[in-house]
Amino acid sequence: MREAGRLAAHTLRHAGNFIKPGVSTEEVNVAVHEFIVKHGAYPSPLNYKGYPKSVCTSINDVICHGIPSEKEILKEGDIVNVDVTVTLDGYFGDCSRTFFVGEHISEESKKVTQVAEESLARAIAVTKHGNRLGDIGWAIQGYAEKEGCGVVRDFVGHGIGKVFHEPDLQIPHYGKAGTGLKIVRGMIFTIEPMINGGDWRMKMMKDGWTAKTVDGKPSAQFEHTIAIVGDGIEILTALEDDPIAIRAKELGAHILWPALKV
Repeated sequence: MREAGRLAAHTLRHAGNFIKPGVSTEEVNVAVHEFIVKHGAYPSPLNYKGYPKSVCTSINDVICHGIPSEKEILKEGDIVNVDVTVTLDGYFGDCSRTFFVGEHISEESKKVTQVAEESLARAIAVTKHGNRLGDIGWAIQGYAEKEGCGVVRDFVGHGIGKVFHEPDLQIPHYGKAGTGLKIVRGMIFTIEPMINGGDWRMKMMKDGWTAKTVDGKPSAQFEHTIAIVGDGIEILTALEDDPIAIRAKELGAHILWPALKV
């Protein structure tokens, strides 16, 4: 799982090199696909339940599962979430982040992206043996709603390991502190809050994959795969300089791996 997570992290960083005005989301897809295959792994989204591409690219008001296309060109001022999952030696690594396209980003898009990033850091900070899933949900919901943003209910984090989405372990990004399933050592799951700039609700497009905000406001997401180990956690999809991991540590997370550069 460490190896799969680390490859996912490096793949996401590689994808970031292609996020600039004038680049199509299909070019990002090809770059991700080639990088993963080159490293002896398989791009998990490809053909998963009929999904046609190797990565998800979700621009502006697309909440998640945007399908890359040659016709979809990144523009100055866009924000785009790139969601990467790899299958390496039978294990899955899953992570995502929202990128700025160019330098002239609206204050609305900046804010929702910053809130999504901080939401994940706060969620990781309360993820530990003995706490409950409601603590994760409330860490996100309590903060994001205070900032005037909406927390998507329709998609959740999930258990992951030798299975992409484990049906028996779901991680809501909203909830009440002190409630829900107890977090225990040995669990591995994703936390992936999707934060909307306005209404939390979504609408599904005709392709059956692309989910958008109902009010057309921007949406942002960040995601890590977390293992509950010993008296702390391992962020399996973080590299040593990952800003969310560093922020989570500042907030009190006991991160056993990776060794963060601070």
